Amino acid sequence: MNWVKFVITIFIFLETGNILVLYFFPDSKLANGMGAFRAWEKSKENPGMHDLASYLVKWVAGTKLIFIGLLTVLLFTADRSSLLLTAGVMALAISSFFWRLYPLIRKMDREGMIEPPNYSKTLGWMIMGFIALFVAAILLTLCA
Repeated sequence: MNWVKFVITIFIFLETGNILVLYFFPDSKLANGMGAFRAWEKSKENPGMHDLASYLVKWVAGTKLIFIGLLTVLLFTADRSSLLLTAGVMALAISSFFWRLYPLIRKMDREGMIEPPNYSKTLGWMIMGFIALFVAAILLTLCA
């Protein structure tokens, strides 16, 4: 079994859920929906600010869609070494969350701007889990 393909497939399915939520149900608190952020509701008081926030949310969804499309092409066409490189790039790219996004979401969490409380910790562990899955897939594929 190619473990990298397996992990990429799981990632594609989970991110597809995120894309659907961001495009069609942005108020949701599920799948990284904006409903967890109190500022999202507050933005609705200022139509211009809410339009900007909505635009950025849909931009993120569109970027994720492009990314998932490229991963799908790689899943079906890439050879073993390209898939291993893809998994390495995925681990590095996903880890960028801890550089800029995690400090910001932790700050918002501490200031009570996110519901449920400690959402940042849960998200941090989920992201760390994905990084670990990609690294494990690389190691398992190399050992197979």
